[in-house]
Amino acid sequence: MFTLYGKIVRKNHIIRDMQVTDGSDVSRTAKVAHAVTAMSREFDLPEPIWLDRNIREFQRRSRTRFTQDNFIEAISFDFLEIAVLDE
Repeated sequence: MFTLYGKIVRKNHIIRDMQVTDGSDVSRTAKVAHAVTAMSREFDLPEPIWLDRNIREFQRRSRTRFTQDNFIEAISFDFLEIAVLDE
């Protein structure tokens, strides 16, 4: 079972958070993409753009942060962080 945790943080406080669980047989990349899409819909955000640093950090640590640089529109929080809880 694959579980991805996401949280929106503003001024060191968690504003919103959620977990997305996926038990399908697709690749890890597809599971992450699906979970980020689900979080974006739930949080009413545009989907973040994966920059090279996000990809490297996620591959190394199974977590990354999306800041204003990752969004086309202005955001009202400091960052969106995602992390794999279970694989």
